[in-house]
Amino acid sequence: MLQRIGRAFLQRIMQRAMRQPAWRIASSAAAFAAVALFASAPAQAADAVRVNLAWLPQGSTGGILLAQSKGYYREAGLDVSVMRGYGGQRTVNEVDGGLFEFGYGDPVSVMLNRAHGGHAVMVGAINTRWPGAMCYLERPGFKVNSPKDLAGLTLGGGGASPVQNIMPAWLKQNGLAPDAIKTVRLDPAVINTALLQKRIDLSECWEGASLPVQAALAKRAGQQLGRVFYRDFGLDMMGNGLVTTDTFVAQHPDVVKRFVAATYRGYALMREHPQEAADAIAAQYPVLDKTILLQQIVETNGLITDDPTDHKTGWLRPARMESTAAFVSRAFGTGAKVKAADLYTNRFVE
Repeated sequence: MLQRIGRAFLQRIMQRAMRQPAWRIASSAAAFAAVALFASAPAQAADAVRVNLAWLPQGSTGGILLAQSKGYYREAGLDVSVMRGYGGQRTVNEVDGGLFEFGYGDPVSVMLNRAHGGHAVMVGAINTRWPGAMCYLERPGFKVNSPKDLAGLTLGGGGASPVQNIMPAWLKQNGLAPDAIKTVRLDPAVINTALLQKRIDLSECWEGASLPVQAALAKRAGQQLGRVFYRDFGLDMMGNGLVTTDTFVAQHPDVVKRFVAATYRGYALMREHPQEAADAIAAQYPVLDKTILLQQIVETNGLITDDPTDHKTGWLRPARMESTAAFVSRAFGTGAKVKAADLYTNRFVE
């Protein structure tokens, strides 16, 4: 389009120039050269970026979805493809393997990746606190005041979920035997049904993601959902954030900077206008339940901002990252292979 406009403008300049005195033709020639250069120069191509959501589109990754739908990535010179994922650990490994430039990942998965020779790294926080919980159906006489009240119950979790290791280590940290709660490995697709059918007592659930889904399903079945957050009983860990690799950071720091900034524009919109954000995401993905989506957004908004105001959105708290690395080392037996400083960089959110 610019080239066609440039050619038409060029023709008018040539016609006028031929009617001018010789001394003016020279200046017209200079204009001719400038327009010719402008008309022939190709538009700068956007940098192609692939993003793994770690699961289906939902409120926890709403900032990414909004940055795409609102054109924030395009304005940052990025051509972004957003794809669903199949769990945090797989997502981080796929980013490390070069299948994606970025992913929605967590420090546990990053630490396990690096413990096995990978190079994944977090470049910004979304959930500044661990969003994991155990959900249950409320019933008369059952009240959870401490982890001891959960002893003897059965927890259903995904086969590859980190809760399979986190929960026993958390129990031990709270003075209980690691097997005080029995764990059952389930396909993530059947966890909600198993809880509603009371085949398990507890289900893994995640604030800003599966927790609102389970709460809505329980309500439709005439039940009330209760929840126990690990963080309320001593688990001081960072939650999910933006993940890439050391190599990509070293080779394309400007792309990382632009991607991170555009993504947090999306999360800022989500925080300031949650209903507008839910409407925009639902318009992009009509299959989503807008009521559940809005609740996921509200919960995520509460997780992304628990830091003093002297840091930008996305700041990864060094003390909490140290605590995270220490806990993961105990829970997964990684020893001293990976240090907390290896897991993240704050250079793009300073």
